[in-house]
Amino acid sequence: MAVSKALMSMPRRIQFFAACSRAIALLLALALFIAPCSNADSAAPQTSAVDVHGMVVSESDDAAHAGVEILKQGGNAVDAALATELAVGVTNPAACGIGGGGFMLIYIAKVRHFYALDYRETAPLQSRPDMYIRNGKPDEDLARDGILGVGVPGEIAGIDAALRRFGTMKFQQIAAPAEKLAGDGYVASEHLGKEIETLAPKLKSDPGLSQVFLKPDGSPLKAGDTIVAKNLAATLKGLGNDPVTNFYRGEVAAALVAFMKAHGGLLTAADLANYRPDWRDPIHHRYEGYDVYAMPPPSSGGVVLEMLGALDSGHLAGLGVNSPPYLARLIEVMRQGFIDREQYADPSFVGVEIQKLLTDSHILELRERAMHPKTSPPPPAAAHDHGTTNLLVADKDGNVVALTTTINTVFGAKMSVPELGIILNDEMDDFAVAPGVPNAYHLEGELANQVRPGKRPLSSMTPIIVTKNGKPVMTTGGSGGPTIISGVLQVALNILAFHLDATSAVAEPRIHEQAAPDVVIVEQAMPAATRSALEQMGYKLKVVPNLGAVGAITIAPANLHGAADPRKGGGAVGY
Repeated sequence: MAVSKALMSMPRRIQFFAACSRAIALLLALALFIAPCSNADSAAPQTSAVDVHGMVVSESDDAAHAGVEILKQGGNAVDAALATELAVGVTNPAACGIGGGGFMLIYIAKVRHFYALDYRETAPLQSRPDMYIRNGKPDEDLARDGILGVGVPGEIAGIDAALRRFGTMKFQQIAAPAEKLAGDGYVASEHLGKEIETLAPKLKSDPGLSQVFLKPDGSPLKAGDTIVAKNLAATLKGLGNDPVTNFYRGEVAAALVAFMKAHGGLLTAADLANYRPDWRDPIHHRYEGYDVYAMPPPSSGGVVLEMLGALDSGHLAGLGVNSPPYLARLIEVMRQGFIDREQYADPSFVGVEIQKLLTDSHILELRERAMHPKTSPPPPAAAHDHGTTNLLVADKDGNVVALTTTINTVFGAKMSVPELGIILNDEMDDFAVAPGVPNAYHLEGELANQVRPGKRPLSSMTPIIVTKNGKPVMTTGGSGGPTIISGVLQVALNILAFHLDATSAVAEPRIHEQAAPDVVIVEQAMPAATRSALEQMGYKLKVVPNLGAVGAITIAPANLHGAADPRKGGGAVGY
């Protein structure tokens, strides 16, 4: 529900939406920044505008082409999204794969209905809240690297569930492009080359990872080198057309369990056999005449909806994209949204009052808090782009899929099962290792997100689909830990509020604020004058090269426009 215009006209709303909460006079003095401006990254996103047939956006160009291949064969958006997902698990293996899990938001045009599929990893049945406590102190590294960080994979179960319900093809049809890429080899992207180089010492300690990503002399493969994953290709082929049976109860399951047992892991045959993806009710909220649909908890989709609600009817276009007044407003709303995020968790274990969080009254409360910010703790290090990948598909029939999948941090647990070619996730790090202890993304743990057997950890993954008059007009999603939330928010606003095309919306420099640490992370592409203005307002800035990666598709009759983020590479492919 949109915040009413009557409430929006209250004096305090006018105060909030007329000037920055921290320094009204200073903002007025900075009026020269009000005019709209564009500071897009010099490397433009790959884009396509097509007439009718379809569009696939992925952080891997090879994977995007795999999805389009399925569309050309007559598959629908779901078929293509799942083929892209399997392919990107091959070509972007540091971020995702069949050893991980994710979220899928689906719009089926024929019935004009949204569906949300949660195939997030779960905590093994033998896990417990104090499993990362050593000598009375939490050791968060145990959840980040190594066997105790591994959650029960959900990827194959999720792909199978979506394919059976909405797809038109068999598993081996959609898996064929991924199998070919793994078996014949693919060219490493610049982004993957950097990740391999950075993690080379840890990859070297794992037989399976070193075999695939390092040269015989132990040096890392680089961008432009061909990477072959024969064992992964064989595993995908061996799943046949009944992948759940084979992965969760068959030979793959047996190999996974044997590996976990040999290395002191907790995942068992019962964990795999009992895993089920969850079909959940999507959540949505109005923004400026649009309906924005998102994944419910344990996704952070509700956080994005809260932030959009707090900015609704704020006349942002008059401020100018990435002007200091707009960014100051954004910072305060982001901070309060991330404070609310502490209430999010797996709804099967914790009563998340998501509808209450999306009410007009609560969103007005969030906006009120943003007007009167409180001091936060001193900042530790800045958040960085970690694992995860996002992909988007729109087909000729009007179906749309927004999908985000992950193995958590780069190369997950930094372990693989060599004979399967499967890289293991470190999803347990997304739980609260202990209250007040930050995870790899510097997000502090709360009791709501405490480890419990069978529980899904809270996630920053936030794919969204936006409609107007009941029809999709855009979709977006991202990767990069908590910067997913801020990135998706800004790209959505760039399109909906500032009316940028998908290419420009994705390329604009971004900021990130997550309440703790009390520091605003700013991309170096943001103009120096703008950064200086924010510092004069009292904000502590941390300048970084890039903040995550966000893709987008804008959807109009007979016109699809897609953009892959140049920060990470990839492709937007239509036909």
